[in-house]
Amino acid sequence: MADREKKGLVARWLEGKERSEDYARSTLPTSRWALFWDILKGRFWKLVLVNLMMLVTVLPLVAIVVWRNLSIMSQGYNPAFGAGLGVGYPVIPQIAGAAEYMVFQADLRFFAMIAASMFIAALGISGGMYIIRNLIWTEGIFVANDFVRGIRRNYWNVLEALLIFSIVLFTARMAGNLADYYVAANVQGSVRGWMIASKVIGYILMCLALLICMWMISLGVNYKQGVWALFRNAVIMTIGTFPQTIVFVALAIWPIFLLIFGNSFILVIGALIMILFGISYMLLVWMDFSQWAFDRFVNPQAGIQTGRGLYDKNKANTKGAQPKQEPAMDSAAMREYKRMIVAQGKSKLVCRPIKPLDDDLDVYQLPESFSRDDLRRLRESKEAIEEDVKAYEEEHKNDEQYVEYNRQFEEREKALQEDTKGKKKKPPKPPKMLTRK
Repeated sequence: MADREKKGLVARWLEGKERSEDYARSTLPTSRWALFWDILKGRFWKLVLVNLMMLVTVLPLVAIVVWRNLSIMSQGYNPAFGAGLGVGYPVIPQIAGAAEYMVFQADLRFFAMIAASMFIAALGISGGMYIIRNLIWTEGIFVANDFVRGIRRNYWNVLEALLIFSIVLFTARMAGNLADYYVAANVQGSVRGWMIASKVIGYILMCLALLICMWMISLGVNYKQGVWALFRNAVIMTIGTFPQTIVFVALAIWPIFLLIFGNSFILVIGALIMILFGISYMLLVWMDFSQWAFDRFVNPQAGIQTGRGLYDKNKANTKGAQPKQEPAMDSAAMREYKRMIVAQGKSKLVCRPIKPLDDDLDVYQLPESFSRDDLRRLRESKEAIEEDVKAYEEEHKNDEQYVEYNRQFEEREKALQEDTKGKKKKPPKPPKMLTRK
């Protein structure tokens, strides 16, 4: 019994409050800012769990960065750099630019390795981003299952973004190292000026690539797009929301600045933040902002539902109001179509939400030789599916398409009742609906 209660506790913790019976849409936040704090406070330990899962896939990238820094530091003990102290041998009279050239050689190797490590990092980011998106949409999640599902659905989109950023980063870093070498070696002429200009342009392009790739990850998780369409739309979103994008990217990646520019104490704090919830925090901030941008600029034009994860007070306050009148654009053919729908009769498949078969909920398969424990697991799997279907129906029962469909039959029943009371006779039978062969 205790084991079953423990399993139920773990299941509730993994699923979240969205699938509980006492869950109500009115408890949702009403703004993206409130939604961010609601997830950060109420789902903090789930963010920690997701962060640890993503951290495993980022470890190769971290190891390469640490290896690169240690390699450059060890080169500082090269005898050539101690020639003027009386301890170096042999003596090298001119070492101007030697240090910069060593850094260039090291970065040439290590930054190429960073680009290769993106293939592994994309696994964690694609799975973690999918879970963060579902949290923002206030959908019930299973961390392990949704992490794997996110990898299957979003890996190539995330990998495309990471590879583009790593290639731009590699190019900008090489240009910067060459510029440092030419300055240190006191190279004169136009070559030096061009290299310094390329360093500045490279770092500007690197910042722009970061913004574009952030949008590529967010767009790839939310919409189905091709390789070129994903990049093009990310550029459009970057340009269209440029000031907001800069602000929210800075708000998202500030823990990384603690690791790059902090002293020993700040560096430890930054490392602890990144280990516990840093990556999840960055994805949460960015996805919350991007959902706001999608609701404002993309979803209305594409005919996609807006405000997912939020509670619309205005829509809730108008539930008891009179139904809207039919627009002037409503043609006679459309009115006849609606009349034939009513004449056919109310369909149980259309009047209520039915969850699509796009998840990994499966009925437990009994083995050839099964025990009572197998029967119990079969029953629990069926109950989990039933609860999931009920939760989905409860969540979407107030969607406009179902409310409008049911309203037509409610008006017809009301009219029939009034006609029966006034005329004391049965209403005429509606004509049969025409069907195609």
